[in-house]
Amino acid sequence: MNKVFAAALLTAIAGASSAYAIEPIQGSIPSSARLEKAPVGSSFQNQFTANGNEYRETYVVAPDHSVSLVNREMMSNQ
Repeated sequence: MNKVFAAALLTAIAGASSAYAIEPIQGSIPSSARLEKAPVGSSFQNQFTANGNEYRETYVVAPDHSVSLVNREMMSNQ
């Protein structure tokens, strides 16, 4: 049940206005990426280092199988 709620919440966030969109940074997955075999509404994370900081981003798979960046957390400063 919690997974269904989380997927629905992420889908709603991904569909929010682009005025609230998170801008990609070096290391982000490009918005042109497509995951043809991933279920629509599923989410995944990408962890990387950019400009000396470690980041974790959360993406959700859209109905057209493109990916949308829905959250970014800075994990540490170096």
